[in-house]
Amino acid sequence: MTVLPPLSSRSDLQPLVGIQRWTEGTWRGCCVGPRGRSKVLWGEHLRNRKGWGLPHTGVLMSAMCCVGCCQKSPRLSDLHEEGKNAINAPMLPAGADVHPEDTLLEENAERIMLDPTSRENPKFKDLLKVLIDWINSELEEDRIIIKDLEEDCYDGQVLQKLFEKLSGRKLNVAEVTQSEIGQKQKLQTVLEAVNEMLRPHGWSIEWSVDSIHSKNLVAIVYLLVALAMHFQAAIRLPEHVSVQVLVIKKREGILQTALVTKELTSTTEMMMGRFERDAFDTLLDHAPDKLNVVKTSLITFVNKHLNKLNLEVSELETQFADGVYLVLLMGLLEDYFVPLYNFFLTPESFEQKVHNVAFAFELMQDGGLKKPKARPEDVVNLNLKSTLRVLYNLFTNYKNSE
Repeated sequence: MTVLPPLSSRSDLQPLVGIQRWTEGTWRGCCVGPRGRSKVLWGEHLRNRKGWGLPHTGVLMSAMCCVGCCQKSPRLSDLHEEGKNAINAPMLPAGADVHPEDTLLEENAERIMLDPTSRENPKFKDLLKVLIDWINSELEEDRIIIKDLEEDCYDGQVLQKLFEKLSGRKLNVAEVTQSEIGQKQKLQTVLEAVNEMLRPHGWSIEWSVDSIHSKNLVAIVYLLVALAMHFQAAIRLPEHVSVQVLVIKKREGILQTALVTKELTSTTEMMMGRFERDAFDTLLDHAPDKLNVVKTSLITFVNKHLNKLNLEVSELETQFADGVYLVLLMGLLEDYFVPLYNFFLTPESFEQKVHNVAFAFELMQDGGLKKPKARPEDVVNLNLKSTLRVLYNLFTNYKNSE
């Protein structure tokens, strides 16, 4: 409300056309300025001011109509919309954060929304953070930094760059798309490439162009988890993360709602089981007697180089778990000294051990090797197959090194 000076100092006001309230010598008037603008002002008692008496009855009736322009009242269309929503959504679960626009569905249409309580689930929030940090790490060279999965992934730009980086495949799409049609076309191309790659490995497609573009967080997370697991990302996804989603369907003009539980991650072992089996899987399953031969060959290889530092290993799965020997071995194979401040020489915590193994993986990539398929966490957790894969990769590239 704008507070105006007393009438004695106001020369731009036309004669009073309405009175909204009269109490104890103070009134609130609705006046019309020279340009027809309605103004609300608080003034002093005007009965004794020359030319400013109380309006007659006819003007007072006009004032009653003028009151409507000075007060906010619900529009008829708003009341109609509120009533329609109340009729259409009689069975919404308590606490569901449903906006009116979310209930405007076509017949047989469906909308899925994340339940607010699930959004605050600590494990779900941890999963979001892990995925965001992973994307930022992968796209660091492209100088792409995201902060919010819903806002930063819906238009397909980040998903395109991420898929190209992970797969090494260039997609034929426009680099920048501003229009909704252009964004959906890019998403269509990206998701077709993703689905073509994931379907043969048993992944259930829980996302679509419309769900991603409408910022459906559950669909976006499903997609990113599938990509992370398929490409064996060097991250540790929280296990057993589930959320509840509110499913709204329109049938015969009536909205039907239900809360459905969606499992986003299971155990690491079950998710890793989707990966294509390699020679080590076959070796462990069908020729365990030959496993010791492989381990002996790898131990001989690593000791040949570690002996230069008067170090020796006898157990592959345990002695490489803290990452120290891996870092030192890479320095010996590439013939350089690794500064001790770059890693933990006597790691104590799980995080310090993961840091060491991840740092050793970086040194391998600096040496021209492909990024190891194993995760640092798996090596630290004494996963024999992961450790064998890492060491065998070194063996095939440096077996002739002295």
